[in-house]
This record gives sequence, structure tokens and C-alpha cells, in this order.
Amino acid sequence: MHSSHASSHPALQHHFDTLGQQQAASTLGMWLFLATEVLFFGGMFLAYTLYRSWYPDAWVAASHHLDVIWGGINTLVLIVSSLTMALAVRAAQLGNRSHQVLFLVLTMALGAAFLGIKAVEYADKFEHHLVPGPNFLFDDPRYARAAQIFFSVYFAMTGIHALHMVIGLGLLLWLLVKAHRGVFTAAYYTPVEMVGLYWHFVDIIWIFLFPLLYLVGHH
Repeated sequence: MHSSHASSHPALQHHFDTLGQQQAASTLGMWLFLATEVLFFGGMFLAYTLYRSWYPDAWVAASHHLDVIWGGINTLVLIVSSLTMALAVRAAQLGNRSHQVLFLVLTMALGAAFLGIKAVEYADKFEHHLVPGPNFLFDDPRYARAAQIFFSVYFAMTGIHALHMVIGLGLLLWLLVKAHRGVFTAAYYTPVEMVGLYWHFVDIIWIFLFPLLYLVGHH
């Protein structure tokens, strides 16, 4: 039976006895979800590994057409966004509404900056006909076929990652509205913590994508 104190909190769902129990269940659910995401991205990483082992020279040649500077900037952007997300979680744990709003806004701004840089990179690939398809052109005909496979993997992996970033921004916007209304307090901050786990996971995926795609020929 719910305690009178716990049941008085509007965020407590009827099938939980306490907010702590509810948070533990939410955390377990999020980690299980992230485990399925590891399996999902794992398939793409396996495909990358196989094709790279089959076409090592072409993989290096194609990787040189990616802008390491833009990729490096985006890596730094996401690392900083993980910091601001962690600070947003901490602000929620302390019940500091103004800091919650501030750090959520900063995290969203950094996420938007990442997607903006990615759009610039994609536009460059379209301009130079490096998008797989009938108009694909590669400067070294020896590697044209394998290079097209490389860019297929590149667009698949970075595109799915970008989609996860867009979803993350939607979740952050939802948190921002709730935070502005003062929903999250020291007693209840589970949604901020769960979205934080998701955001950190997406950032970690990029930490793997950057060297695997951009630094193939720079080791």
C-alpha cells in the first residue's frame, strides 16, 4: 500500500509504492532499451568491419574525402553537450529550476550545432557527387566501386546517428517545458536522468564513428 507521503506526489504512478521504486524501474527500462540500441548499431559496426577488411586501400582513399576538421569540431561539440546534460541532471537533483533550464538550452544548442555541421558535410558530398547512386563519382577509378560502399556505410551510420540526435532534441524540448514549469525537483527528476542516459549514449556512438570514418587514413 502506498505511503501517504509518496502517494501525494503527482508524478508517482499508481503501480509503484514509492518514487524510488519508480525511478529504479525506469532506470532498468532505459538500460534495457540502450542494450537493444547497442545491438542495432552493432550490426552496422559489423558491416563496417567486414567491408573495411575487404577493401582496406579503398577505405583509406574514400576516408580522405571526409573533412577531419568538421568531424573533430562535432566531436568536441558533443563532448561539451554531455557535460551540459550532466549539469542539467545535477540541477534537477538539486531542484534548481533556473539551472535546469539553462543547461537544457545549452545542450539543445550544442545538439543543433552538431546537426548544422552535419548538414554542411552532407551538402558537400552532394555537391561533389559522393552520394551513392547513378551520379556517384570518385577521383580514383580503381576504388570507385568500393568507395561507393564506403559512402553507403558512412551515410547509413551517420544518418541513423543524426536521427537519434533529432529524437534527443525532441526529448530535451519536452524536458525544457517541464523544467520551466517547475515539474522536476530534488524529490522527482527521473525523466531528466533517463534522457541524460540516452543523450550520453548517442554521444558515445559518435565517439566511435569519428575515428572509424574520418581517421581511417590518419592513423
